[in-house]
Amino acid sequence: MAGNAPERAGASTKSGPEPRHFLKDMIFHGKFHLLKALTPEENTQCRQGLYFQDGERRVDYVLTYHVKTYSVAHSSRRSSRLTDNALTRSLWRPRCPPSREDPEAAAQEHSPDYIEDDKRFRRDEFEGNLQEMGLELEKDEDTKTPGVGFVKIHAPWHVLCREAEFMKLKMPTKKVYEVKKGSNLVEKINTFFKKMTEPLHPNIEETRINKFKHLSYTFSREKQHLFDLSDKNSFFDSKTRSSIVFEVLKRTKCTKAKHSMGITSLLGNGVYTAAYPLHDGDIDGENTDPNDRKLLYEEWASYSVFYKYQPISLIRKYFGEKIGLYFAWLGVYTQMLIPASLVGIIVFLYGCATVNDDIPSMEICDPRSNITMCPLCDRACSYWKLHTACGTARASHLFDNPATVFFSIFMALWATMFMEHWKRRQMRLNYKWDLTGFEDEEDHPRVEYELRVMQKSLQKEKKSHKKPSELAKEPTNKWKKTVQTAMAGLKLAEKEKLTGRDRCPAYMTNLATMLLMIGATFAIVFGVILYRISTNVALHMSSNPTTRSNVRLTVKTTAAIINLVAILLLDEVYGRVARWLTVLEVPKTDKRFEERLIFKTFILKFVNAFTPIIYVAFFRGRLVGHPGSYLYVFESYRMEECAHGGCLMELCIQLSITMLGKQLIQNNLFEIGIPKLKKLIRYIKAKRSSFQEEEREKKLQRYETDHFLEPFAGLTPEYMEMIIQFGFVTLFVASFPLAPLFALLNNIIEIRLDAKKFVAELRRPVAARAKDIGIWYNILRGIGKVAVITNAFVISFTSDFIPRLVYQYMYSPDGSMHGFVNHTLSYFNVSHFQDRTKPLEPMHLGYQVDMCRYKDYREPPLSQTPYEISKEFWAVLAARLAFVIVFQNVVMLMSDIVDWLIPDIPKDTSVQIHKEKILMVELFMKEEQCKLQVLDIITPRAIKDTCNNCSPTTHPRSALQKYSND
Repeated sequence: MAGNAPERAGASTKSGPEPRHFLKDMIFHGKFHLLKALTPEENTQCRQGLYFQDGERRVDYVLTYHVKTYSVAHSSRRSSRLTDNALTRSLWRPRCPPSREDPEAAAQEHSPDYIEDDKRFRRDEFEGNLQEMGLELEKDEDTKTPGVGFVKIHAPWHVLCREAEFMKLKMPTKKVYEVKKGSNLVEKINTFFKKMTEPLHPNIEETRINKFKHLSYTFSREKQHLFDLSDKNSFFDSKTRSSIVFEVLKRTKCTKAKHSMGITSLLGNGVYTAAYPLHDGDIDGENTDPNDRKLLYEEWASYSVFYKYQPISLIRKYFGEKIGLYFAWLGVYTQMLIPASLVGIIVFLYGCATVNDDIPSMEICDPRSNITMCPLCDRACSYWKLHTACGTARASHLFDNPATVFFSIFMALWATMFMEHWKRRQMRLNYKWDLTGFEDEEDHPRVEYELRVMQKSLQKEKKSHKKPSELAKEPTNKWKKTVQTAMAGLKLAEKEKLTGRDRCPAYMTNLATMLLMIGATFAIVFGVILYRISTNVALHMSSNPTTRSNVRLTVKTTAAIINLVAILLLDEVYGRVARWLTVLEVPKTDKRFEERLIFKTFILKFVNAFTPIIYVAFFRGRLVGHPGSYLYVFESYRMEECAHGGCLMELCIQLSITMLGKQLIQNNLFEIGIPKLKKLIRYIKAKRSSFQEEEREKKLQRYETDHFLEPFAGLTPEYMEMIIQFGFVTLFVASFPLAPLFALLNNIIEIRLDAKKFVAELRRPVAARAKDIGIWYNILRGIGKVAVITNAFVISFTSDFIPRLVYQYMYSPDGSMHGFVNHTLSYFNVSHFQDRTKPLEPMHLGYQVDMCRYKDYREPPLSQTPYEISKEFWAVLAARLAFVIVFQNVVMLMSDIVDWLIPDIPKDTSVQIHKEKILMVELFMKEEQCKLQVLDIITPRAIKDTCNNCSPTTHPRSALQKYSND
């Protein structure tokens, strides 16, 4: 084709055609022959859609847009390469571009065809600007996906080098040094441990080569000789290339329209429908080429490797540091749950082993005890024997025993150890991933922010339009005009910001909506309380003896399930409400948007999940009153009491159902079912389209296949699931020692679910750099601090641990627990019942009841102050408050000691960081020495060669200057 060019040029000179038409014709025929020679059916790499039509340039990013579909007779395959030639770019511009008036105002006055022309005009300008930035583009509109056009983007070498320098990317140099793990003893222990855990490591080469490391340095075009550029195609991996192109896309704008628009605004206005990097290839199939995505699917996203460590380095290489840090954090959290689960199982087994030796339970279960209890509800309930609560008392001992206190202290220290372990792990990853000197930079404004600023500027311009009479009175002083122009520039700069006054309505809406949502949560909890009270009365009125004997268990279980359903539904509502409220605020950057969204979502979901649990733990049974003077709601609903074995068992039921239900339904079934449902919907839609699903699966290019995947929505939902779970594990773990075990089992499944979702079901996210997990770390630390306080109050006020200690050391005649049950029961004269509260069946037990017992510390009926709080109550209350203070301070002190003893940066990592600095200095010193040696060699020769050609009066310095200039 190149050989024919001179002949064509000569022929054109003779015949005299217009040169511009000849060039167009030559470009057209040249493209035609290129496409004919390299069709996708003949080129494997092109068929996969990972490369341009030449089969050499890799597709680093893809933009999609809507195109009108035409009939088959008029459609032909249109795929072209856009080069940096200005003439080629002009061929893609519309023949009749729309006028440059305000598109936002004109779009309302013109037909849909004008809107499409305007979008095409913006696309042509934006793509032209991308080419001026050095990117290479290729369009494909005649694809197997009707109505969708694709713009494939490739970043050549000079663009990659330029942007890598702008982004301050650290790249590995030629210098390689040995990484020492520590002393000989530590290294031997690490080697032995690694051999023992060899089956747990993924089958990836990178996990085995860690003895040597390349010295990294911020990439610079002036120091390219420091880097190993023997293979330029693999020097920047696909993750880095896509992130570089994304930076160029964010920085490039359309300026020919009235308002400047970047890629975010273009996506928001529908000029482009999507923008995404490509996956490396397919994950299944016999003929699938080896790629990182397939390796991740086999060694990470498969359930058959659930027992193996995660390939964190490969995850980071493919998805970037931010996603890599999330899965590293999730892995550390899951590993730390193993010792917590073992200790929780031991505590539970201790409760099972000692249940027959628990004296209070034995006294309650003794059928010989003739203790008659007061009715549990008005009128419908009658008197009952204490030994009928034997099952509840024995079950309560499984979770309410002396080991519970130990487990609470252990879990508080465990939370501190987890945070310290993660900080050390994070520092190791920062060193390994060359992020030690990385600092977050201000991101590009979001599309909503740009649109809001655009609207604000339009409104100001409309208000600032002057009347013709005012324009005639304007002075003609040139200096004043210059000042006015400068002032206009300042005002234009002010238009680029949204002030607090602009956001004030959004802030007020946020506050009111947040309070409304929290109020809705309280209302639902209150409704469940009324359900328990009314259902308890209704079941006691049943004629079925089995129903009446299982009233408590039925009411507790059904109420907890209703709470769970309400929590799941409200979680979905609150997630959408939090996003809507954050959008109303119009944060400037994605980072600010994410932080505000996280804060709102966490507050709403935390209140939603833990309000029922907090009520059962700290309020149920506290606001009851006593027989003859009960507390009522709406004058007819008597406040519910705790079971005789204490409220801890009911707290355990509420916590376990809520935690297990959220994990099983929300975290697992939803994550499996919703993607399957969406895939089914896409399959049905594809069936109705012009091509069949089987044909599409066979012939779709890589960029078309990725277009059908779900877009990446961020890590906030993934983190939120684990943060709420962390709250279940730590906040009320005193009531449910098996919580860490169920969290561990859930996370083993969760890791593989998330892995499969990221690898197979989502579009490849743009790689983002991050050196930590951001605001989530502060939330975790806050939950850890609050957990100490909540567990102290659970042990002190919800369980019977403190009353038992007070009785044993203050009131027991022999220092044992014998008589504890009788000590905690007060007397009530049944003649003091009000008429509307007396039992309908007073002879239910077969004899006349004169005195009944109820659980409280109050004076007997025959005392001078009947039914008043007794001195035992105040003694127990003082002991409970003292325990809270002591427990909280001791555990916090121990946590601070652990935090102080464990350094944030591992010693070997700090040594290696210091070693890298020394090696870097040595590398540059050697480079300077080499330069000086070269100058020493060149300088005498230059002076000699120059002086031979100069007069004797020529100065040596001027001769050297002349040589260097030559």
